[in-house]
Amino acid sequence: MRLLLDTCTFLWIVGDEPALSARARALFARADHEVFLSVVSVWEIVVKHQLGRLPLPAPPRAFVSGHRERHRIAALPLEEDAIFQLPALPDRHKDPFDRMLVCQAVHHGLTLLTPDPLIQQYPVAHTW
Repeated sequence: MRLLLDTCTFLWIVGDEPALSARARALFARADHEVFLSVVSVWEIVVKHQLGRLPLPAPPRAFVSGHRERHRIAALPLEEDAIFQLPALPDRHKDPFDRMLVCQAVHHGLTLLTPDPLIQQYPVAHTW
């Protein structure tokens, strides 16, 4: 399975948070699964940190890079073709970061690992 982490999922994984479901934890831990963190999530983390809404124990660059390395999470760049998926999405979610994660998951054939019920309403593979 090829998994794309929702931003909150990444934060819950690296923080070993109890909000992370047992299924999500098990899917993430499987060595045969490819796991990705989108540059869109990195952008969201940096923006929220700058606004003071996301305290981090280290600067965002060190925090994200260190945890991606430690947990063997691949970076997923944002490609133009993924952006062109946007007009096909129903207007269910106002969060531009989440909408772009859906576009990337659709474009790359990834399963979104997310607890977000609005994301789960999109025509995209998801699990939690």
